[in-house]
Amino acid sequence: SVWAESVKAPMTALTDALAAEFGTPKVFRPYRDVRFAKDKTPYKTHQGAFVAAGPACGWYVEISARGVRTGGGFYDASGADLARVRASIDHEATGTELQRVLTKLEKAGFEVGGERLKTSPRGYDADHPRIDLLRHKSITVGKQYGFDPVIHSPGLVDAVRKDWRALRPLVEWVALRLGD
Repeated sequence: SVWAESVKAPMTALTDALAAEFGTPKVFRPYRDVRFAKDKTPYKTHQGAFVAAGPACGWYVEISARGVRTGGGFYDASGADLARVRASIDHEATGTELQRVLTKLEKAGFEVGGERLKTSPRGYDADHPRIDLLRHKSITVGKQYGFDPVIHSPGLVDAVRKDWRALRPLVEWVALRLGD
């Protein structure tokens, strides 16, 4: 099929080139879950791949109509996992460590995102020095390449590798706190 040859094969080649350093990739299927969606369009308009470092935590790469983007972090956490993440953010040493990691990533051109509460999480004061981090229910950090010429070259593997290496401190910080 056109998808297998023109979309899946290049993504698989990219992630396979990174597997020795980061782990076994999962290249996502092209089908959308339309069971509960108003939009019944059957296919995704992007191709993503993920390398897990823990539960719902790891590295990501995507190609879509917006170009290429890379990322890492965690996108979901159970109540107990989120409580451990927040306790680590609250703790002076580990919270400051995470703050330093995220600041360094932002200075390197990454954008910090993720689902956040509008108010303070239960048990934390609004004037906590890291209240912005405590509001996160997920922390995802990404970089957009758009249609930079590198995405059409073998240099893309090196660009993704460099980004994933830069994201390693975040991914490892989170992975220590997720799962049992």
